[in-house]
Amino acid sequence: MNDVIIRHIPKEQFPDSLALSEFAFQYKIPPEEWDDKLSQLKENEQWGAYIDGKLAAKMTILELHTWIQGKRWKLGGIASVATWPEYRRGGLVAGLLKNALKVMREEEQWVSFLHPFQFAFYRKFGWETYTETKKYEIPTALLPKLPPQPGQIVRAGDDAELLGALYTEYAKRYSGTLDRDRGWWSQRIFPNKKGTTAVYYNEDGKPAGYVRYLIKDYICQIHELVYLDRGAWKALWKFITDHDSMMEKVTISAPSDDQLPFLLDNPRIKQETHPYFMARIVDAARFIEQYPFAENGAAGVSIELKLTDPYAGWNEGRFIIQIGTDGQAKVEKRPGEAEASAVPQAACDITTLSALLMGYQRASLLHEVERLQGDEEAVRLLEALIPKRTTYLPDFF
Repeated sequence: MNDVIIRHIPKEQFPDSLALSEFAFQYKIPPEEWDDKLSQLKENEQWGAYIDGKLAAKMTILELHTWIQGKRWKLGGIASVATWPEYRRGGLVAGLLKNALKVMREEEQWVSFLHPFQFAFYRKFGWETYTETKKYEIPTALLPKLPPQPGQIVRAGDDAELLGALYTEYAKRYSGTLDRDRGWWSQRIFPNKKGTTAVYYNEDGKPAGYVRYLIKDYICQIHELVYLDRGAWKALWKFITDHDSMMEKVTISAPSDDQLPFLLDNPRIKQETHPYFMARIVDAARFIEQYPFAENGAAGVSIELKLTDPYAGWNEGRFIIQIGTDGQAKVEKRPGEAEASAVPQAACDITTLSALLMGYQRASLLHEVERLQGDEEAVRLLEALIPKRTTYLPDFF
């Protein structure tokens, strides 16, 4: 293969990029939507691999934000990765991913998410599964049996300010949710999750949750069910069940720790668990220094971590991580020839560290399955220091 040049895709070549997306992902953009799709592309986010001046492969690095352990982070969202068939298996995607890691590091996006076409493929480059969703299919007769609830339900239009405020409070509970801005609501949520929105106001007249749903062909598809407390949950489910004459079943996706079946009179509904998105720590030292570890009251807790990352050399090596009683860490990279320190020792690759710090898997399990090596004290400390918070992503990109 001739020399490959990786660079931004200029605006005048955006049609070529969209044409590649249409071919690779097997969809067709309606002519009336073409200009709108082009207007949503940002030159600083579009990257292409060129051979002999022709766009051979491409990807998007979305400039996003996410909530992890209650903290807002800059996020590099990898999307629209595609290659023309005549250029496949030539290492173009590998080159784009290596370039993406450098770009995201320069932009101080210490973490990256993507939706994989194949999990094993992206694991090779350091991304690891970080979240899964439950999918329910509930016959109308088996929906929750709830009495009338205080407060009121009010139908709402596409009000990004109202819904966004409720969603943000809900999203902060989880790790790996997006922090949606107005553009995301107008370009991603409202067009792709069509239907009706109803907002619940509690007894004090304050909004406390919403449901966005679509009823078609006697199926109620719940796009989003957002609630700030149990009262809002009950009121919104009561509202949904009151559509019983219009539907035969309800479909909904929920976080992996959702306990709806336990609350039903008959929990034998269709349930599926789907591994969903992958995450990767871009710069381990910077990520750890900003990570909100649990405040454990033990001054000067330290761990030495030996980390491997063949695609991001700045992550390779041995790091002393000192975590104070306030949950804040200081990271020092040790010289390669230095002897092991006297502090507890741990070792893993970047995929394992990503699953661990996202909160998707606990240190004890990763050690048991031989993904995390180390002495018992290091594993115990990592188990105690990483807060327990469910990972969840109700979005797609």
